[in-house]
Amino acid sequence: MIRLENLTIGYPDRPLMEGISTTFEVGKLTALIGRNGSGKSTLLRALAGLGSYASGSIFVDGVSIEQLDAHTRSTRIAFVTTERVRIANLRCKDVVALGRAPYTNWIGRMQEEDRLLVEHALEAVGMGAFKDRTMDCMSDGECQRVMIARALAQQTPIILLDEPTSFLDLPNRYELCRLLSRLAREEQKCILFSTHELDIARTLCDSIALVDNPTLHHLPTEEMVQSHLIERTFGL
Repeated sequence: MIRLENLTIGYPDRPLMEGISTTFEVGKLTALIGRNGSGKSTLLRALAGLGSYASGSIFVDGVSIEQLDAHTRSTRIAFVTTERVRIANLRCKDVVALGRAPYTNWIGRMQEEDRLLVEHALEAVGMGAFKDRTMDCMSDGECQRVMIARALAQQTPIILLDEPTSFLDLPNRYELCRLLSRLAREEQKCILFSTHELDIARTLCDSIALVDNPTLHHLPTEEMVQSHLIERTFGL
């Protein structure tokens, strides 16, 4: 679970969001939406402990993120970026195995338990048959599934994703978000992802966090739809 208390993020001369207080719960899939440049990526990086914030507090499972060192954060939070992985000769299972780095011994050697977790993560995202395929020979959708498998292998209660559907066609966008919804429920993860897909946010997510600078509105999906905040923010 992530809890924000009076959080302010942005730049010294231009705060993007001010006084945010909300909670992102375990077992829920939340869409983070807002206009371009509204601060979605900045917020995600702050929640992952990879970016600074001006004031307020971020709590991860009841502990301030400032009290968590890098290793501890890596066992609590997985972060999937928008970057494409296209390294020749790098197999899917090798990419997913990187998620086990916080738990391997001092020389980075995986044990049998680690290998089983890598296989489980690939199976969970429907990529078990692709484990020996190299990343440069796969589609964008397949690569994105592998990166989510890496986050699953990391065994964190929280997964943050920055626009995971940005390189996908429409059917694959829905398929990926259905996967995230299933993982949130079945694996009991707190999953928050940024997106520009308003229809996906409305139909597949448990809640929606809407950036309406300098405010963040976070409501269950049905309440958000009925509030008409989305139409007001996007001028629909």
